[in-house]
Amino acid sequence: MALLMRLLLTITLVVIMIASGAKLSDSARVFTIINYCDETIWPGITPGENFGGGGFELKSGRSIVFTAPISWSGRIWGRTGCNFDKTGNGSCQTGSCGTTLQCGAAGKTPASLAEFTLASPDFYDVSLVDGFNLPILITPVNGTGNCSRAGCNSDLRPNCPKELAVKSGNKIISCRSACDAFGTDQYCCKGTFGNPVTCQPTFYSKKFKEACPTAYSYAYDDPTSIFTCSASDYIISFCSSSKQKVCTYHDHKVICSGSKGLKSFGGRWLALIFAFMVIINL
Repeated sequence: MALLMRLLLTITLVVIMIASGAKLSDSARVFTIINYCDETIWPGITPGENFGGGGFELKSGRSIVFTAPISWSGRIWGRTGCNFDKTGNGSCQTGSCGTTLQCGAAGKTPASLAEFTLASPDFYDVSLVDGFNLPILITPVNGTGNCSRAGCNSDLRPNCPKELAVKSGNKIISCRSACDAFGTDQYCCKGTFGNPVTCQPTFYSKKFKEACPTAYSYAYDDPTSIFTCSASDYIISFCSSSKQKVCTYHDHKVICSGSKGLKSFGGRWLALIFAFMVIINL
Protein backbone atom coordinates (compact mmCIF):
# COMPACT_ATOMS: atom_id res chain seq x y z
CA MET A 1 0.00 0.00 0.00
CA ALA A 2 2.82 2.44 0.87
CA LEU A 3 4.55 1.77 -2.46
CA LEU A 4 1.28 2.29 -4.36
CA MET A 5 0.68 5.60 -2.59
CA ARG A 6 4.19 6.79 -3.47
CA LEU A 7 3.61 5.80 -7.09
CA LEU A 8 0.29 7.65 -7.27
CA LEU A 9 1.73 10.75 -5.64
CA THR A 10 4.76 10.78 -7.93
CA ILE A 11 2.60 10.35 -11.03
CA THR A 12 0.37 13.18 -9.81
CA LEU A 13 3.41 15.44 -9.35
CA VAL A 14 4.69 14.80 -12.85
CA VAL A 15 1.25 15.13 -14.49
CA ILE A 16 0.86 18.52 -12.80
CA MET A 17 4.25 19.56 -14.15
CA ILE A 18 3.32 18.46 -17.66
CA ALA A 19 -0.19 19.92 -17.52
CA SER A 20 1.16 23.32 -16.56
CA GLY A 21 2.55 23.62 -20.08
CA ALA A 22 5.39 25.84 -18.91
CA LYS A 23 8.45 25.41 -21.08
CA LEU A 24 11.52 26.37 -19.16
CA SER A 25 13.97 28.76 -20.73
CA ASP A 26 17.72 28.26 -20.77
CA SER A 27 17.99 30.85 -18.01
CA ALA A 28 15.99 28.72 -15.57
CA ARG A 29 17.30 25.86 -13.46
CA VAL A 30 15.16 22.95 -12.32
CA PHE A 31 15.66 21.92 -8.68
CA THR A 32 14.37 18.50 -7.65
CA ILE A 33 14.47 17.94 -3.88
CA ILE A 34 14.16 14.31 -2.74
CA ASN A 35 13.87 12.90 0.76
CA TYR A 36 15.44 9.44 1.04
CA CYS A 37 15.62 9.67 4.84
CA ASP A 38 13.58 7.37 7.05
CA GLU A 39 11.91 10.39 8.62
CA THR A 40 9.97 13.44 7.51
CA ILE A 41 12.13 16.50 6.98
CA TRP A 42 11.27 20.16 6.44
CA PRO A 43 13.61 21.72 3.84
CA GLY A 44 14.44 25.36 4.38
CA ILE A 45 15.50 27.61 1.49
CA THR A 46 16.68 31.21 1.41
CA PRO A 47 15.80 33.27 -0.49
CA GLY A 48 12.66 31.21 -0.95
CA GLU A 49 10.44 33.13 -3.38
CA ASN A 50 10.93 30.47 -6.06
CA PHE A 51 10.83 27.57 -3.58
CA GLY A 52 7.40 27.39 -2.01
CA GLY A 53 8.00 30.48 0.09
CA GLY A 54 11.16 29.08 1.67
CA GLY A 55 9.99 26.05 3.61
CA PHE A 56 7.71 23.02 3.42
CA GLU A 57 7.17 19.50 4.72
CA LEU A 58 8.70 16.62 2.75
CA LYS A 59 7.80 13.13 3.91
CA SER A 60 10.06 10.12 3.52
CA GLY A 61 10.19 8.92 -0.08
CA ARG A 62 8.68 12.11 -1.53
CA SER A 63 10.10 14.65 -3.96
CA ILE A 64 9.21 18.16 -5.09
CA VAL A 65 10.28 20.27 -8.08
CA PHE A 66 10.95 24.01 -8.34
CA THR A 67 12.54 26.34 -10.87
CA ALA A 68 14.86 29.25 -10.15
CA PRO A 69 16.17 32.04 -12.40
CA ILE A 70 19.82 32.19 -13.37
CA SER A 71 20.31 35.13 -10.99
CA TRP A 72 19.36 33.09 -7.90
CA SER A 73 21.95 32.69 -5.15
CA GLY A 74 21.04 30.93 -1.93
CA ARG A 75 21.11 27.90 0.31
CA ILE A 76 19.04 24.78 0.92
CA TRP A 77 19.10 22.69 4.07
CA GLY A 78 16.99 20.15 5.92
CA ARG A 79 15.20 20.69 9.22
CA THR A 80 14.37 17.78 11.50
CA GLY A 81 12.08 17.14 14.43
CA CYS A 82 9.66 19.91 13.46
CA ASN A 83 6.16 20.52 14.72
CA PHE A 84 4.11 23.21 12.95
CA ASP A 85 0.47 24.10 13.43
CA LYS A 86 -2.01 24.83 10.64
CA THR A 87 -0.87 28.44 10.43
CA GLY A 88 2.78 27.44 9.92
CA ASN A 89 3.98 28.35 13.38
CA GLY A 90 6.16 25.95 15.34
CA SER A 91 9.70 24.81 15.98
CA CYS A 92 12.34 22.30 14.87
CA GLN A 93 15.02 20.33 16.70
CA THR A 94 17.65 21.11 14.04
CA GLY A 95 18.03 23.69 11.27
CA SER A 96 15.32 25.97 12.65
CA CYS A 97 14.93 29.34 10.91
CA GLY A 98 12.81 30.78 13.69
CA THR A 99 9.23 29.83 14.52
CA THR A 100 7.79 29.63 11.01
CA LEU A 101 7.48 26.90 8.37
CA GLN A 102 8.63 29.22 5.59
CA CYS A 103 12.13 30.52 6.14
CA GLY A 104 13.04 34.16 5.73
CA ALA A 105 16.43 33.75 7.40
CA ALA A 106 19.27 31.23 7.59
CA GLY A 107 18.85 28.08 9.65
CA LYS A 108 20.23 27.68 13.14
CA THR A 109 23.51 25.82 13.39
CA PRO A 110 24.41 23.02 13.19
CA ALA A 111 23.01 22.30 9.74
CA SER A 112 24.33 20.77 6.50
CA LEU A 113 24.00 23.34 3.70
CA ALA A 114 23.68 23.11 -0.08
CA GLU A 115 24.81 26.45 -1.52
CA PHE A 116 24.27 27.79 -5.05
CA THR A 117 25.13 30.81 -7.17
CA LEU A 118 23.43 30.49 -10.55
CA ALA A 119 25.36 32.28 -13.25
CA SER A 120 27.44 31.22 -16.25
CA PRO A 121 28.77 28.87 -15.04
CA ASP A 122 26.89 27.98 -11.85
CA PHE A 123 28.83 27.56 -8.60
CA TYR A 124 27.63 25.06 -6.01
CA ASP A 125 28.87 23.29 -2.89
CA VAL A 126 27.79 21.49 0.26
CA SER A 127 29.13 23.07 3.44
CA LEU A 128 29.65 21.52 6.86
CA VAL A 129 31.33 24.68 8.13
CA ASP A 130 28.18 25.32 10.19
CA GLY A 131 28.02 21.70 11.35
CA PHE A 132 26.02 18.66 10.26
CA ASN A 133 22.45 17.50 10.76
CA LEU A 134 21.59 15.44 7.65
CA PRO A 135 23.41 13.78 4.75
CA ILE A 136 22.86 15.95 1.66
CA LEU A 137 24.06 15.50 -1.92
CA ILE A 138 23.93 17.79 -4.97
CA THR A 139 23.72 15.97 -8.33
CA PRO A 140 23.94 18.13 -11.48
CA VAL A 141 22.17 16.70 -14.53
CA ASN A 142 22.20 17.66 -18.20
CA GLY A 143 24.85 20.35 -17.72
CA THR A 144 28.26 20.92 -19.29
CA GLY A 145 31.64 21.32 -17.63
CA ASN A 146 32.95 19.62 -14.52
CA CYS A 147 29.46 19.00 -13.09
CA SER A 148 30.66 16.67 -10.32
CA ARG A 149 28.50 15.53 -7.45
CA ALA A 150 29.06 17.52 -4.28
CA GLY A 151 28.16 16.79 -0.73
CA CYS A 152 28.00 14.30 2.04
CA ASN A 153 26.15 10.98 1.93
CA SER A 154 27.70 9.78 5.21
CA ASP A 155 25.87 10.24 8.50
CA LEU A 156 28.29 12.01 10.85
CA ARG A 157 26.00 11.84 13.86
CA PRO A 158 26.82 8.33 15.18
CA ASN A 159 30.57 9.10 15.21
CA CYS A 160 30.36 12.76 16.19
CA PRO A 161 32.97 13.67 18.85
CA LYS A 162 31.14 13.96 22.15
CA GLU A 163 32.27 17.57 22.62
CA LEU A 164 30.48 18.47 19.36
CA ALA A 165 27.40 16.27 19.72
CA VAL A 166 23.93 17.78 20.15
CA LYS A 167 21.48 15.38 21.78
CA SER A 168 17.78 15.04 22.29
CA GLY A 169 17.48 12.58 25.14
CA ASN A 170 20.03 9.88 24.37
CA LYS A 171 19.89 10.43 20.60
CA ILE A 172 22.50 12.52 18.75
CA ILE A 173 20.49 14.76 16.44
CA SER A 174 23.32 16.90 15.02
CA CYS A 175 27.05 17.50 15.13
CA ARG A 176 28.42 20.99 15.74
CA SER A 177 31.41 22.45 13.97
CA ALA A 178 34.48 23.25 16.07
CA CYS A 179 33.91 26.95 15.38
CA ASP A 180 30.34 26.73 16.66
CA ALA A 181 31.39 24.73 19.71
CA PHE A 182 34.54 26.59 20.77
CA GLY A 183 34.39 29.95 18.96
CA THR A 184 38.18 30.43 18.70
CA ASP A 185 39.87 32.32 15.88
CA GLN A 186 41.71 29.18 14.82
CA TYR A 187 38.56 27.09 14.40
CA CYS A 188 36.55 29.99 12.93
CA CYS A 189 39.26 31.19 10.50
CA LYS A 190 39.14 34.77 11.74
CA GLY A 191 41.58 37.30 13.19
CA THR A 192 45.16 36.20 12.50
CA PHE A 193 43.69 32.96 11.08
CA GLY A 194 41.50 34.82 8.60
CA ASN A 195 43.28 33.78 5.42
CA PRO A 196 43.98 30.49 3.59
CA VAL A 197 47.65 30.49 4.64
CA THR A 198 47.15 30.62 8.40
CA CYS A 199 43.79 28.84 8.55
CA GLN A 200 44.58 25.17 8.09
CA PRO A 201 42.62 21.93 8.67
CA THR A 202 42.17 20.96 12.30
CA PHE A 203 41.54 17.64 14.02
CA TYR A 204 37.78 18.20 13.76
CA SER A 205 37.66 19.44 10.18
CA LYS A 206 39.80 16.47 9.12
CA LYS A 207 37.24 14.11 10.62
CA PHE A 208 34.48 15.85 8.65
CA LYS A 209 36.59 15.74 5.47
CA GLU A 210 37.42 12.08 5.87
CA ALA A 211 33.73 11.22 6.04
CA CYS A 212 32.63 13.71 3.35
CA PRO A 213 35.50 14.39 0.91
CA THR A 214 33.44 16.58 -1.47
CA ALA A 215 32.00 18.90 1.18
CA TYR A 216 33.45 21.99 2.84
CA SER A 217 34.98 21.02 6.18
CA TYR A 218 36.35 24.47 7.09
CA ALA A 219 36.19 27.98 5.63
CA TYR A 220 39.13 27.73 3.20
CA ASP A 221 38.51 24.19 2.02
CA ASP A 222 37.92 25.41 -1.56
CA PRO A 223 39.99 23.19 -3.89
CA THR A 224 38.03 19.98 -3.26
CA SER A 225 34.71 21.47 -2.22
CA ILE A 226 33.40 24.02 -4.72
CA PHE A 227 32.22 22.96 -8.15
CA THR A 228 31.01 24.55 -11.39
CA CYS A 229 28.58 23.49 -14.08
CA SER A 230 26.88 25.28 -16.97
CA ALA A 231 23.15 25.19 -17.81
CA SER A 232 22.50 22.33 -15.42
CA ASP A 233 19.50 21.14 -13.48
CA TYR A 234 20.12 20.07 -9.88
CA ILE A 235 18.89 17.23 -7.71
CA ILE A 236 19.26 17.82 -3.99
CA SER A 237 18.85 14.51 -2.21
CA PHE A 238 18.78 13.94 1.52
CA CYS A 239 20.12 10.63 2.92
CA SER A 240 20.89 9.14 -0.51
CA SER A 241 23.87 6.98 -1.42
CA SER A 242 26.60 8.21 -3.76
CA LYS A 243 25.83 5.45 -6.30
CA GLN A 244 22.07 6.02 -6.28
CA LYS A 245 20.63 7.12 -9.62
CA VAL A 246 18.39 10.15 -9.24
CA CYS A 247 16.14 11.68 -11.91
CA THR A 248 14.37 14.93 -12.71
CA TYR A 249 12.03 16.17 -15.45
CA HIS A 250 12.88 19.16 -17.65
CA ASP A 251 11.56 20.45 -20.96
CA HIS A 252 9.60 17.27 -21.70
CA LYS A 253 12.54 15.00 -20.95
CA VAL A 254 13.37 12.64 -18.11
CA ILE A 255 16.98 13.28 -17.11
CA CYS A 256 18.97 11.15 -14.69
CA SER A 257 22.38 11.35 -13.08
CA GLY A 258 24.98 9.87 -15.40
CA SER A 259 22.86 10.73 -18.46
CA LYS A 260 22.95 13.51 -21.02
CA GLY A 261 19.19 13.37 -21.28
CA LEU A 262 16.53 11.13 -22.76
CA LYS A 263 14.43 11.76 -25.84
CA SER A 264 10.85 12.87 -25.45
CA PHE A 265 8.27 10.10 -25.76
CA GLY A 266 5.16 12.20 -25.05
CA GLY A 267 3.71 13.55 -21.85
CA ARG A 268 1.72 10.58 -20.54
CA TRP A 269 4.44 8.02 -21.17
CA LEU A 270 7.05 10.30 -19.60
CA ALA A 271 4.94 10.67 -16.49
CA LEU A 272 4.86 6.92 -16.04
CA ILE A 273 8.56 6.49 -16.85
CA PHE A 274 9.63 9.24 -14.43
CA ALA A 275 7.39 7.88 -11.71
CA PHE A 276 8.84 4.41 -12.12
CA MET A 277 12.44 5.65 -12.12
CA VAL A 278 11.87 7.58 -8.89
CA ILE A 279 10.05 4.70 -7.21
CA ILE A 280 12.73 2.07 -7.90
CA ASN A 281 15.25 4.21 -6.03
CA LEU A 282 13.12 4.54 -2.86
